[in-house]
Amino acid sequence: MTPHPLAAAPSPAPQTVLRADPPPALASWLALANLAGAEARKRGVPDTPQAARDGLAMMTRRFCGDAPALPWERDLIIGPQATPVRLYDPRPDQPKAVCVYLHGGGHMAGSVAVYDPICRRLAASSGCLVVSVDYRLAPEHPYPDGLTDCLGVLTHLHAALAEAGCQTTERLALAGDSGGGALAATLAVLLRRHQHLRLDRLLLIYPSLDYTLPAYPSLQENGTGYLLETSKIRWYFDHYFQHDEDRRQASPLYMEMDGLPPTLLVTAGLCPLRDEGLAYLARLQQHGIANQHLHLPDMIHACLNLHALAPEACGRIYQTMTDFIHQ
Repeated sequence: MTPHPLAAAPSPAPQTVLRADPPPALASWLALANLAGAEARKRGVPDTPQAARDGLAMMTRRFCGDAPALPWERDLIIGPQATPVRLYDPRPDQPKAVCVYLHGGGHMAGSVAVYDPICRRLAASSGCLVVSVDYRLAPEHPYPDGLTDCLGVLTHLHAALAEAGCQTTERLALAGDSGGGALAATLAVLLRRHQHLRLDRLLLIYPSLDYTLPAYPSLQENGTGYLLETSKIRWYFDHYFQHDEDRRQASPLYMEMDGLPPTLLVTAGLCPLRDEGLAYLARLQQHGIANQHLHLPDMIHACLNLHALAPEACGRIYQTMTDFIHQ
């Protein structure tokens, strides 16, 4: 990997500790997960898309915990690609902002069903109508199919919500974690062409922002032993990009930023994607885009899926998202 000019970009707050030991419950689980992974490699168990999907689903089901019940939920089909979405309405009798959520999973795993507890918590915390999008996944549907699905949902969203009888305001937030963060950041750029659709807030949770995988320190420091590994990131990307696409051009980090909405960026100190998040934050600041940064030095990638092992950190993420949406 060749060094990136922003690979050593400092945290915006010099006193911020970038990296710290995980809390005991999370550390104990990581040790067991690393032993299981080493044993699987020793036995020659291959990496497959289905294994990645099953692993994320099982981990989330076991450790995400029970999410709050909500008074109104509904599944819809939206957009020209007939994309399934699930609506979570914590206040069906009151007008409210809308937050579209794009799940993580490296463009290969995750679903509305897997992310159900995360979206429930976000809806309960924020008071927003949360719209969870079941976009198509690689390798069966490589780049840009999932992105096309999400764009179709966003451009047809207000009409679909009105038809479903939802009481909403014009306020619209777009959120995503990991690969869903990559989609959200890309869509925020694409939506500038759609004058009828205004995006008020962009929320990126430990997002993937640079498909070129340059030599960021975090890809090396956190590249093994912290759930998401650098070799697996490369494997995800090789399944996502199947037609020799320009990965730099597809990376949100290198896209034009003028006109982006106020952006919340959440980074984790033990995540291999940490430093590309910091590089993105630096570009937001260079372009004068209003931004807020929450850094959790002792957290790993996908910590929202491990709520039971890190409840305080997850609670802080949800509260920060809530406050940012309503600023």
